Amino acid sequence: MNKYASFFNQYNYDIRKTRNGRWIDQKCTYDVIYIIADCICEYIESKGSNKFTVSDIWHSTYARDNVIEIFSKPDPELKSKNEYDKYFGQPLKLLAYSNVLNVKKEKNANYYSVNDKEILESIALRPMNTLEFLIGYIEKVLTDSGLIINFNNFFKAQNKKEYKELREKFIEFTIKNTKINGKTECGRIFTKILNPLAFKLKKFGTKSGRISDDIIMLNDLQYNRINWRDERSGKTKLKTRAEHECNIEKTLNFDVFSKYKINKAKNSLKKFNNKFYDGKSEVIQKTETVEATQAHHIFPQSEYPAIASYVENLIMLTPNQHLSMAHKNNNTHYIDKDFQYICLISKSMRIYNNLVSKKEEKFYNFDDYKYVLNIGLNTHEFSGIEYLDFESLIDKIDYFFRNELKNNEYSTLIKDNKLNFKRD
Repeated sequence: MNKYASFFNQYNYDIRKTRNGRWIDQKCTYDVIYIIADCICEYIESKGSNKFTVSDIWHSTYARDNVIEIFSKPDPELKSKNEYDKYFGQPLKLLAYSNVLNVKKEKNANYYSVNDKEILESIALRPMNTLEFLIGYIEKVLTDSGLIINFNNFFKAQNKKEYKELREKFIEFTIKNTKINGKTECGRIFTKILNPLAFKLKKFGTKSGRISDDIIMLNDLQYNRINWRDERSGKTKLKTRAEHECNIEKTLNFDVFSKYKINKAKNSLKKFNNKFYDGKSEVIQKTETVEATQAHHIFPQSEYPAIASYVENLIMLTPNQHLSMAHKNNNTHYIDKDFQYICLISKSMRIYNNLVSKKEEKFYNFDDYKYVLNIGLNTHEFSGIEYLDFESLIDKIDYFFRNELKNNEYSTLIKDNKLNFKRD
C-alpha cells in the first residue's frame, strides 16, 4: 500500500455524512493543485507560520510570480478577488477536505494549517505525485460515498447509455446530499471526477457533457488548456471577461513551466540533501570537504528535456566537482563520461539508501529513476527491472559504460560510491 492510500484510509470521506459538495471543484486539476501545494510549502517556510488564509497564499510573492508566469493569469494585485478566490480557494478546500490541511472559520474567514506536512510536500514535489494523490483521493471519496460501483459500471460498459445513467446518478446524488442544487454545476464537477479515473484506466471519459470520442489523455486533465468555448469566441484566459479580446494565446507558457519544475526539483534536492546529509556532496570524495551547492544534471538538460525536472536526474556536487570534473575546464556544454558514470553509481546508492531507509522520508521514485536511465541511455533495458533490484540496475549501468570502466579517470572514487552486492 502506498503512502497516499495509507493516509486516505485514516479517514471516512462519505459525502452523505459530511454533506460537503466542495470536496472537489472546477479548479481542482492536478496541475493547479501541484502549484498551490508548492505555494503553501513556500509560504509556511518563508513566514515561519503554519497558519494562513487564501489571501495570504495568493498575495505571496512566490505565488504571484508563478501564477502569472506559468498560467498567464492576471496579476492578483491588479485583478478581481473573485477569480483568485476560486483559483486558490478550491484546491485549498480539497486539501482541507482530504485532511492534508486543517481548516477553521474565524470571523467569516477560513484559516488553514498543515495537518500532514509529509503528504503536502510529496504532492508539491512533482506533478505526477499530485495526479496520483488526486486519483487516489477521488477513488476513496467515491468508495466511502457508495458511488464507486456506478463509475466502475461505466468503465466496464463504455457506452452512451451507461454514461448517461452515471451522470444522472451523480447529479441526483450531489443535489440530494449537498447544498449544490444546479445540474450545470454538478456536471462541471462530474468532469473533474470522471476524467482522472478514465486516464488511469485508459478509458473513455467525458467532454462537453457527453462521453468522449477518445480515451482520456493527460492533456485532458490539465487546467492550462484553451477552453473550448473561449477558443470559439476568441477569448483567452489571459483576459478577464470584462477585458475580452478576440485573439487566441497559449494559456500556459511551457518554457516557463519547464523552468519552474526544474528549479523546483533543484531546490527540493538541495533541501533534502541539507536535511539528511548535512549539505555534503553526493559523490563521496575525501579531498572535497566544502558544501555541495551545485545541482548538476547527470544527463544534460539541453539534450534530455523530458527528464530535466526529475530529482533522479539531479545530483548535488561541490563547485569543483561540478565545474572541473562533470564539466571539464568549466565547459558546461560538455559532459565528462567518466565522471558521469561516477555520478550514476553514486546516485544509485543514494536512491537505494533512501528507498530502504526507515528514517528518511521517501524522496525518490524507483520507476522514475528507471525512466531517467532509459531516456538518458536511449534504451528500454531498465523497464523490466523489479522494484529495488539495484544489483541488476547497476549491472546494466556498467554495461552501458563498459568503455569508460576500462580506464576511468576517476576509478579511485568507484569503491566509495558504488553499492556492493558481493556475498561472502
